[in-house]
Amino acid sequence: MMKHIFYFFIIALLAGCSPLSRQKLNKNFTETERKFQDHIGFVLYDPAKKETLYTYNGEKYFTPASNTKIFTLFSSLVLLGDSIPALNYMIKGDSLIFSGTGDPSFLYDQVYNNNRTLSFLRGTTKELYYSGDNFYTSSLGPGWAWSDYNYAYSAERSPLPIYGNTYKVTQPTSAGIRVTPTYFKKYFWLADSIERASSFVREVGSNRTDYFPGKLIGNGREWYIPFKSNALLVTDLLADTLKRPVYLLNRPVEWKERKTLYSVPADSVYKVMMRQSDNFLAEQLLLICSAVISDTLQQEIAIKHITKKHLFDLPDSPVWVDGSGLSRYNLFTPRSVVALWDKLYTKVDRERLFSLLAIGGKSGTLKNGYQHEPPYVYGKTGTLRNNHSLSGYLVTKKGRTLIFSYMSNNYTVPVADVRNEMERLLKQIYDNY
Repeated sequence: MMKHIFYFFIIALLAGCSPLSRQKLNKNFTETERKFQDHIGFVLYDPAKKETLYTYNGEKYFTPASNTKIFTLFSSLVLLGDSIPALNYMIKGDSLIFSGTGDPSFLYDQVYNNNRTLSFLRGTTKELYYSGDNFYTSSLGPGWAWSDYNYAYSAERSPLPIYGNTYKVTQPTSAGIRVTPTYFKKYFWLADSIERASSFVREVGSNRTDYFPGKLIGNGREWYIPFKSNALLVTDLLADTLKRPVYLLNRPVEWKERKTLYSVPADSVYKVMMRQSDNFLAEQLLLICSAVISDTLQQEIAIKHITKKHLFDLPDSPVWVDGSGLSRYNLFTPRSVVALWDKLYTKVDRERLFSLLAIGGKSGTLKNGYQHEPPYVYGKTGTLRNNHSLSGYLVTKKGRTLIFSYMSNNYTVPVADVRNEMERLLKQIYDNY
């Protein structure tokens, strides 16, 4: 009897003294929550053994912010092919009637552009007629902060995006500003006050933009301003870009013998969405997914389909309302995020999958953190005010590939403090697993 008690004591002692015992991890998270006054969820999972190594509030719901893009990536990989559909069109007599699919790459300078769509529309001898009757959603998502409409990270959703639904303002010299495309110069007004630094404010519901000159001249500065999109503006802007007439069809189109034009490689879009956390790309990709299922650009269709057909076995049902994570209505649990990463790890070739993600110390939103050679963190960040998440794959010193999800909500300290704490913990996992 004493022998059994002795062995039990030794095992318990070793477990308590191991570098990252369950007790030490629990203490780490409770102390962090006390220090930051936040709520933390964390799950660590071994996909090779199909084993959860550790969980802390893994079953609780958190605001995921841009971790929502993991769901958009999964949806796109399931529903879209190797190229992004750009336009649906049909030839009718001397007319080419076309509609958008939601393709975000058209003349968007943040992604690779092979100019297929531009060349197609410029090259046809047919008269061009645009139809926007397949768009059945709002330009801004549910639960987005209304005051963000003036910022490029909150560009509008639309059936035929152009220039990323933003225009660029540059200040090449102290002499003035330059607007690209020049089409939007007509919306500019010089404000009657001078600010410390130049700024631009677009009116809600219109494209009138007030320019407040700055006392501090920032030669070479750039601003991206989201524009208010509608079918008439798209038609007019497209005509200005193509240097040829484009007509708007204001009636429903009976599509017969419809064809689809494809534009850029899908991975070139996924990579920017996941590495740079591009909200606009994420929103538009989810619209494209909905069109593949139903011919209608409405994100709820894609979300319902993916949730019912492909994510029914997640540990907890996701509360999922948009493509980017701008909405505070989204709610996921850490263990469901881990389960989704596991699905991706099974579905997608490892080299391809890792190439799409932000890499610690190397690329994307993880470039300035997790410095190590070779890199050990591949994943996706997510940040809204007072909320920060990081999840993905962690390759340990011993060569094990683990999946993790770390979600922190409702802190009031600087986000840098939260990031530093996350990095400290993940480095310990790298060293000890």
